[in-house]
Amino acid sequence: MRMYDVIAKKRDGGELTREEIAYFIHGYVKGEIPDYQASALAMAVYLRGMTARETAWLTMEMEHSGDTVDLSSVEGIKADKHSTGGVGDKTTFVLAPIVASLGVRMAKMSGRGLGHTGGTIDKLESIPGLRTDLSRDEFLGIVRDIGLCIVAQSGNLVPADKKLYALRDVTATVESVPLIASSIMSKKLAAGADCILLDVKTGSGAFMKTLEESRVLAKAMVEIASHAGRRAAALITEMDRPLGCAVGNALEVMEACETLQGRGPDDLTELCLELAAGILVMAGKAENLEQAGRLAHGQIANGQAFEKFRQMVQAQGGDVSALTDYDALLAPVVRYEVRARQEGFLQSLNTEQCGIASVALGAGREKKEDAIDYSAGILLKKKPGDFVHAGDVLAEFHAASEKLCHDAEEIFQNALQYGKEAPHLRPLILDRIGF
Repeated sequence: MRMYDVIAKKRDGGELTREEIAYFIHGYVKGEIPDYQASALAMAVYLRGMTARETAWLTMEMEHSGDTVDLSSVEGIKADKHSTGGVGDKTTFVLAPIVASLGVRMAKMSGRGLGHTGGTIDKLESIPGLRTDLSRDEFLGIVRDIGLCIVAQSGNLVPADKKLYALRDVTATVESVPLIASSIMSKKLAAGADCILLDVKTGSGAFMKTLEESRVLAKAMVEIASHAGRRAAALITEMDRPLGCAVGNALEVMEACETLQGRGPDDLTELCLELAAGILVMAGKAENLEQAGRLAHGQIANGQAFEKFRQMVQAQGGDVSALTDYDALLAPVVRYEVRARQEGFLQSLNTEQCGIASVALGAGREKKEDAIDYSAGILLKKKPGDFVHAGDVLAEFHAASEKLCHDAEEIFQNALQYGKEAPHLRPLILDRIGF
């Protein structure tokens, strides 16, 4: 078999066999296939697409390109959740304790933030002392003992994705549904869960900007899971406005803790309950989403979900006092009020630009090696749909200096649009795939 022939076949619109895909993936990981040929195939896929079978085969070959997580030593149903990324998305810290408190094991490997989107691991590491670099035995032990553990992706998990992602990033082939879907699902399958819930974001703060693009991606990922013998479903959710009111690592942990205690923002609470309900139905803990939603809400009301989060933080070495005494989480040098420059209904807030403003404050990274200020971020005081008067406080910035606040304010102010009429806001849940 020659790589030249595989490239030519896809260039001409042919369907690759599983053997041809396996030849490419394993040859590329071993260094036997050069970057220039891998780039040519990625561009052919970008232009010609892949069938559902090809995408599933690509995903499964990527899954087995390195280590996989064996969860067979953990009793019960194991579930996972993936979000395609957004601004203010701290749902894992709420839904995972909810479902774990109801007996569904959550053995979750998460990533760090890059660009305008925040990372689950960065947020968790804002809790003093908490470790996300656990050994495989420590990880499985915590999952067995308390039913919930969240760690950073490590080791040799899906090396094919690491190589391909870096290549796609510099060859203008990132925006390809088969390549996006296989990248996400190869890691989810390798993590070993029985059922996977996907939160596919759509809107100005999401990678997929339109509802139709998000539907295509969600369906592709659900089909991949089916081909691989796993259960998956997806929610398509709104990301034309930040989720909740907190954007930034420690701020989002604080808001998640408030939500677990029944005091969270309505939109964040609603989405977390919907996501938890989806997992509970897939795991067989409820017959339908309505019943599952009541179960999930009950775990917040009775305090068991928050207690489960406390148990996880303690098991991973974190200071549990920071979950109620937020001074241990938040130590910004500067708190800066951003005020409205005109009167009217807040029509929209470009969510990507809001995320970029938080990065400018120090809450994110533009390059992987950039340091993060865990206390930095944005507390939104007004959101799209609210009426504001000139001079009203729109947001509170947390940062290490006033200069950072001034720089970020211009980004934030330019992201706002005002109008005389109240805007029509889309619902939080836009579609469900696989339920």
